[in-house]
Amino acid sequence: MMNIQTLDARRQFVIPGDTAATLTFCANHFVAAYQKAVQQKGYFYVALSGGSTPKALFQILTTSPYKELFIWDRIHLFWSDERNVPPDHLDSNYHMAMESGFGIMGIPKNQIHRMIAEEKIEEHAKAYEELLRRELPAEGFDYLCLGMGEDGHTASLFPETRALTSKDRLVVANEVPQKNSWRMTLTFPCINAAKQIVLYVLGDSKKEKVQEIFIRRPGIYPVEQVGTSKSPALWILDTKAASLLAKT
Repeated sequence: MMNIQTLDARRQFVIPGDTAATLTFCANHFVAAYQKAVQQKGYFYVALSGGSTPKALFQILTTSPYKELFIWDRIHLFWSDERNVPPDHLDSNYHMAMESGFGIMGIPKNQIHRMIAEEKIEEHAKAYEELLRRELPAEGFDYLCLGMGEDGHTASLFPETRALTSKDRLVVANEVPQKNSWRMTLTFPCINAAKQIVLYVLGDSKKEKVQEIFIRRPGIYPVEQVGTSKSPALWILDTKAASLLAKT
């Protein structure tokens, strides 16, 4: 595995190369986490995210030669967040993951735990939290996938929204005025309890925010709250997203 560098006690980063090389690194990193979890306890508990990079990654993982590396009925799928849309909507993170290949890999339906965010979102957020407390091992997720928006949000933890201050919940319904919508999202306490936290940050549009975040102490963006000294967040950057770091 490529050399991973330390940003601070809570964060690490790696720059595997261009977009193709970075996606290959992401796939291999995902597989390694799966293999370790299954070897240790028989199952792999992973929370997926939305976005273009996860979509490309999911397509890689569910086609040869990667799909043969998994025993698919050993995987439990969860989500880091979901939009207030039905599960067949093009904007649904669940729909994207299923259409990207996970839906035909033979994962038992009772091990695919989608967020029901299209109605009664506050009620279903509480139900999803109960599901996590019931289904997850005591040590939390084995692997938690996240991205970063150009405003510095991650999952559906947007700047200046109520969910940022949630301390005693694992999942909440979060009103996002800047999107004129509601989202269901994991909270920071839930995210930071995961064994491995990975942030996929690729593309030229992310370079200014990456530069700003990597040199600011302490940070002001929601994504900067991800990671602990026990479970540092790994930022996986391609060369475009990291292109301004040498200029800091």
